[in-house]
Amino acid sequence: MQHYEAQDEHLSTSPGATPESADDCVQRMMDLLHAAIIPQLLVVAAEFDIAELLADGPLPVPELARRSGANPQALNRVLRALAGHEVFREVEPGVFALTPLAETLRADAPGAVRAWTRVWGLPEKLQAISTLSYSVRTGRPAFPHLHGTDWWSHLAAHPDQAQLFNDAMGGLARRIHAAALESCDLTDVALVVDVGGGQGHLLATILPRYPELRAILLDQPSVVVGAKAVLEAAGVADRVDLVGGDFFDSVPSGADAYLLSMILHDWDDEQCVAVLDMIRRAMAPSARIMVVESLMPESNAPHDGKLRDVIMMALHPGRERTEAEYAALFAAAGLRHVATTALASSTGLLVARA
Repeated sequence: MQHYEAQDEHLSTSPGATPESADDCVQRMMDLLHAAIIPQLLVVAAEFDIAELLADGPLPVPELARRSGANPQALNRVLRALAGHEVFREVEPGVFALTPLAETLRADAPGAVRAWTRVWGLPEKLQAISTLSYSVRTGRPAFPHLHGTDWWSHLAAHPDQAQLFNDAMGGLARRIHAAALESCDLTDVALVVDVGGGQGHLLATILPRYPELRAILLDQPSVVVGAKAVLEAAGVADRVDLVGGDFFDSVPSGADAYLLSMILHDWDDEQCVAVLDMIRRAMAPSARIMVVESLMPESNAPHDGKLRDVIMMALHPGRERTEAEYAALFAAAGLRHVATTALASSTGLLVARA
């Protein structure tokens, strides 16, 4: 048997540290296994709006149960478990309060993840993740295997889930994607196309910073129909043309910049190259493509992109990628990777030109 030495510093035992015993390793593995229940506890808290109910101060479980329609004893057990992970706090027996972590489950909190939590709890998504062995065995996503359709077609057939997903993506656009574009100067851009831009949350964040900038929002017709209210609320609806269509078929031509925010990770390499090549042929000669994606490190370091990559494996033909892998996609589409800006939350902004 061949043995390998640990190369990453977090894998090696630091000088003077006591190596983990076998019992320690067993307990740590049990902790990892038990951690699988935490997302479901968070889903329940979001579904019953517990964080909203606690916005004005601590409440006893019977009152929380009455207002949320939950069983008091069952709700107490859920909140007790979450309090052990600093999501809610039991301030006295049977009385719970918000914590900074729990605050993120409120719908209107800065950086709220309530919608994302609800999306995580969609039964069809959970079934695909729990059937991960199928994806590992075949190399194909489990979602269409289980449900007879792909994720996007499923959302189109379930408008309530689609709206929940769009709300979640909107929150992500406001919190992470817009922060990514703060590092990119668009003062020389007259027209930008947001490819697969959902309901316009990203453009609603960008356009107020550039009063002369015009935009085109391209997404499925059933999606862009919801963009009008988002753009009107931001005061930029008069500067955005809504285009319902499929970016695999065509993209608007002649723009100075094309945004793809969390789009390419949904698709396999061949599909990504097809989209990038279509944009290259459509864009103005001096235009650039700006891609916002999770960038996985090429090391053993912990990284949330590695976990999201496994979710992608269960749901989609795509995957999360490293910077080098995105550069290879650009090259295959006849583009040059010219810059990368690393950002918070494991996200990166990659820029390519023809």
